[in-house]
Amino acid sequence: MNKYIILLLRFFVGLLFIWAGISKIIDPIRFINDIHNYRLFTINISFIIAIILPWIELICGLCLILGIKIKSSSLIISNVLALFIIVILITMIRGINVDCGCFRAQGGKVGWKLLIQDIILFTLSIVTFKFDRGWLSIEKLFSKIIGSKILI
Repeated sequence: MNKYIILLLRFFVGLLFIWAGISKIIDPIRFINDIHNYRLFTINISFIIAIILPWIELICGLCLILGIKIKSSSLIISNVLALFIIVILITMIRGINVDCGCFRAQGGKVGWKLLIQDIILFTLSIVTFKFDRGWLSIEKLFSKIIGSKILI
């Protein structure tokens, strides 16, 4: 695939997850309630998820933007999105009308639109995982610098 398209996908997914993580970190109590509203987890488990998940999103998003452990970050994001898709499907099947808790400014109700959005994001993160070769990444830059110093 074209390296420019892959870079654009990497930046898009990275920025989206940075935004998602920050929006949840800013208001953890609201995010705990959002998770608990799905009626899948106890309040204690909702609390743990609400504390850990936003930081995973933020760190993986930053890694994608900076080009650090791109494969690992995109794989983690893909797995998170797969879990989101499962939770959305379960919630839709159970007929629970709940806000997704995705983004503070533009969160929406759980439904087909959110499901399709997460499937598209999942696909983009898988494409990033499969095809990104680290173009314009800090990791590749450092490996070139270190590699050149070793040769000297």
